This record gives sequence, C-alpha cells and structure tokens, in this order.
Amino acid sequence: MSESATPAPESDEYRGREGVLKWDDYCMAIAFLSAQRSKDPSTQVGACIAYEDKRIVSTGYNDMPNNCDNLPWGKGDPDKLNNKYVYVCHAELNAVLNKNSTDVKNCTIYVSLFPCNECAKVIIQSGIKKVMYYADKYQDSPKVKASKIMLEEAGVRFIQHEPNLDKIVNALSETKEMYVKSRVDTPTTSERKLDD
Repeated sequence: MSESATPAPESDEYRGREGVLKWDDYCMAIAFLSAQRSKDPSTQVGACIAYEDKRIVSTGYNDMPNNCDNLPWGKGDPDKLNNKYVYVCHAELNAVLNKNSTDVKNCTIYVSLFPCNECAKVIIQSGIKKVMYYADKYQDSPKVKASKIMLEEAGVRFIQHEPNLDKIVNALSETKEMYVKSRVDTPTTSERKLDD
C-alpha cells in the first residue's frame, strides 16, 4: 500500500468532533437528568457515581423508599410524621445502593446539591474519595457544616463543579428528528412479513 493511500495524522479523518462534553460536565448533567425522576415537589436532587477510569457505575435521585407510595411530600406540618424529611431517601444513598459493581471505592460522586451529614456518612463508609457538587445552598446549616467536617476528617475531597458550558440541552423531540432524518427508511416491525 502506498503512503498516499494512508491519510496523514493531521487530516480530518484523525480528528474527533469538537465541542464534546467534558467528563465532569457529562457526569454532572447525568446527575441533573437523574434529578428529574424525583417526585419531590420542592427539591429535586440527582447523583452520578463514576470510577476514575471514566465508567459510570450508578445514578440516584431523592425519592421515597421502594413500595412506599403514600408517604407525605410536605415539609411544613408541625407533626414531623407528616413531613417528607423522616421518610425520603436522598440521591446519594440511592446512588450507592443502586451501584452496578461490587463497590464504589475510590469513585467520584457528582451531586446537584452538597450532601447532608447523613449522606456524607454513606459516602465515607462506601469508600468514595471525591464529591463534585453543583450547588451549596444550605452551606450555613448545621447538617452541611457537619458534612464538611466529616468529609475533611475522612480525607474525601469536595469540589464545586465549574461547568465548561452555559447549558446542556437535549430536547428529545429535536434529537428524535435528527435520528429519523439520518436513518435509512426501513419497514417497521408491523410492516415486515415474517418468513416461514
């Protein structure tokens, strides 16, 4: 084969697409997408756990425990048993429990909201070594202060995520149109005739 038949490394055939999501943006976007599964009317939180070698091992969002569909989502009732706080499972807990690997040691957890003290315990006990968080709106609360004390004591780094993009949009209807226009028209399953 002649040298001219092999494209030079500088050619466009050797370059990937520009504008690809950075890894941290990708994982944080998955955390935000996961948060959209939450039924909580006031605060939707999502989490994504990934290994150092850039493999996602779990996601989670704040929700009630499995099969507990009739618990309250309110938060202002004087009776604590009529408030969500005593029932809800936070995104971080669900992400650790949902893992698709034997453990999450040395992983990074990406969360849309800084973890509370209870979630910090789960993070520490599970072996996660880094927390990437987006917002810290409860930073002055005792729960978040305690969380930071425990994370620091355990050697778990926490870093506020600074996105590389202003927004990430995935309008499903637009995405569908892109793939429908680019695919070869083939009969649907209902239009195909099965061979005997």
